[in-house]
Amino acid sequence: MSQINEHVGTRIRKYRKSRGLTLQQLADQIHKSRASVSKYETGEVSLDIETLFEIADVLQVSPGQLMDYHPPIPKPSQVMSCVPGRRGMSPFFQARRLYFYFYDGRYQRLKDGIIDIQEDADSPGNFHAALSISAVTSAGRSSEVYYTGTVLYSDMLIRFSFVNQCNALEEDLLYIFNPLEIRDSTEGLLCGISSADLMPCAFKCLVTLTPKEYTEAFKKQLLISKSELQRWQKMNMLIVNNRGL
Repeated sequence: MSQINEHVGTRIRKYRKSRGLTLQQLADQIHKSRASVSKYETGEVSLDIETLFEIADVLQVSPGQLMDYHPPIPKPSQVMSCVPGRRGMSPFFQARRLYFYFYDGRYQRLKDGIIDIQEDADSPGNFHAALSISAVTSAGRSSEVYYTGTVLYSDMLIRFSFVNQCNALEEDLLYIFNPLEIRDSTEGLLCGISSADLMPCAFKCLVTLTPKEYTEAFKKQLLISKSELQRWQKMNMLIVNNRGL
């Protein structure tokens, strides 16, 4: 059984149940048998693109929300440098998966995400990225939001340019520092137009090489401190420092 088929099937079952649909009701709406839909959900049968889009339409989700499969993280020895000539300079240059965190004070929620990076097979040296973001609450995670975009590397900064898959007007820029020393995390700045209130916004964020545990100490790292506010007021600009954490 394909891991991708199994993952897509799990997503279909999750959204079907959240919509209050039975297997038979979903099957009727896409003109398939109940047995076929059951096999889609268990991953026994691969979905063709047309059926996948039909199911997404019935479940009122984007196809990307059903196909958000993330391959297993390669071992460090298997990770290839993403930038020619920069092997060994920084694990953030080499990483094909990064973990993303920020605190949204508007809703008093921690938000986390996964960034997957791939080099363009037809254009070496150009990189694409996919980002999924969830809100973390005491009840669990909210539905994920999906973005796709590009990556640019420089000596000091890595820039991601993302577009919301469901709303092309929502484009976000994520700048993170490339640490000069070896460490697991680095600070950055996420800025763009908020789809919630259609206003420009910016968030201090943390990008890491490994997943983090949600503790009060970790949350504190994501909050804006009084000293940072004083510095921003003095310079009349919002910045984050490339300091060790």
